[in-house]
Amino acid sequence: MGTLGAIGCFSLQQGKHVTTGEGGLVVTNDDALARRMFLFINKGWGYGAADPDHYFLALNYRMSELHGAVAVAQLPKLGATVQGRIAAAARLTAQLQGLPGIETPRVGPRSVHAYWKYCLQVDGRVVADGAPGLSRLLKEKGIASTPRYIQKPAFMCEIFQKQRTFGDSRYPFTLARPEALDYDRSRFPGTFRGLERVLVLPWNERYTDDHVDYIAHSIRQAVEGLTREHP
Repeated sequence: MGTLGAIGCFSLQQGKHVTTGEGGLVVTNDDALARRMFLFINKGWGYGAADPDHYFLALNYRMSELHGAVAVAQLPKLGATVQGRIAAAARLTAQLQGLPGIETPRVGPRSVHAYWKYCLQVDGRVVADGAPGLSRLLKEKGIASTPRYIQKPAFMCEIFQKQRTFGDSRYPFTLARPEALDYDRSRFPGTFRGLERVLVLPWNERYTDDHVDYIAHSIRQAVEGLTREHP
């Protein structure tokens, strides 16, 4: 698992399929990278070495054994958790097919969608007021949703825009080529178009068929109303 690249990263934050409340884990089949990562979460201290030392600047990010035990206990349930989410998502996707202005998640032939969330793309040219308008109507039906998912992409946050890092050092931005630090929003039109269209629904393997059917009916009803109102 997690072998698409040299390192695979998994979050165990409270909203994920497997959770310890916070934290996460990484996997790799590269012994040198594994050792480097182990040192990085252990303040650079060479546990297990014959002559340990603090080899480089690192953080103290060790997960406690209690948190690890909580995660391990959930691993046997993970397959059923994912399959439950997939089945519920497939039911919703089937019921939303052909709905004007709505694009459901697409899964490639060699891919598996684990459905942390269920995301719709809402075309504001077809559905009045786009994702925010649809979200408001769903809220009236008791269905939670988040238009845009995030209010702005990471590169628009102050850490990048004002290069606020260690004190006033601006490190490591000082090491980069100037053109690599051009985070003007005009360079990323696709990012902002995507954010404008996305509507995120919370998803859960415990959703029953009745839950999914209610969500689907509410979305169809809301979209049909907004489409009729669209000039």
